[in-house]
This record gives sequence, structure tokens and C-alpha cells, in this order.
Amino acid sequence: MTIHQARTISVSIGRDWREVYDFASIPQNFPRWAAGLGRRFEETGDDWTAEDPDGRPIRIRFSTPNAYGVLDHTVFTEDGRETHNAMRVIPNGTGAEIMFTLLKMPGMTDEIFAADAAAVERDLNALKALLER
Repeated sequence: MTIHQARTISVSIGRDWREVYDFASIPQNFPRWAAGLGRRFEETGDDWTAEDPDGRPIRIRFSTPNAYGVLDHTVFTEDGRETHNAMRVIPNGTGAEIMFTLLKMPGMTDEIFAADAAAVERDLNALKALLER
């Protein structure tokens, strides 16, 4: 059994959790706040294509809309790697908490893991700023 080092990044948002989920669950909205995932999102059947932050093509499969705040998505790279990303929106008082669990994959340096965590935190704070306007 393999267990990877994990870090959950969490940001509180001053909006009803359902409103946060409704906005964040629409892939067309990702370019407005999720620079760490990619750009140039296009729907291709059940999946989406995009360019990762380095300009490489990726394919993304988002979780289906649900009543539980689940925003999981899997990123597929051209070289066959799959990265499963666990993301949730939950109620926090009358607001929301959005959480992303980052896993340190084999071969990932501590520096890359820290940079990925910083990118996730920037993205979640961008979502917060956008939704709290």
C-alpha cells in the first residue's frame, strides 16, 4: 500500500456554500480563478481540454454535479499520467470553506510540492476575491 504525503489547503469564503459550489463547479468559470490548473478550456464530450500553466496540453474530467460540494477532477497528461484532485466546498457558518487536498507524487521534490501548494492557495484566494466582490 502506498500513502503519499498530503496537504489540504483551505480558504474561507463569505458566500453561501451552495453559491460557491454552483460557481466553482462550472468548468467555463475556471479560467477566471484557477490559473494553476490551466487556460484555454474547451469542452470535448465528457472531458475538457486545456493547456497547463506551462502550455502543455491536458485533458480534465470533472466530477458530475452533486448535492455534496464535491469538485473532484482528474487531470490527464499527454505522457499518460493521471492526477486525481480532491476538492470540496462545505458549509462554514453562513459562509463556505473550500478545500483542496494536494498529494506529493513520486519524484516530486519538496520545492515543487511547496510551489504547487502555493499555486493552489493563490487560486483559492482568487476564487474568494471573485465571489466576495
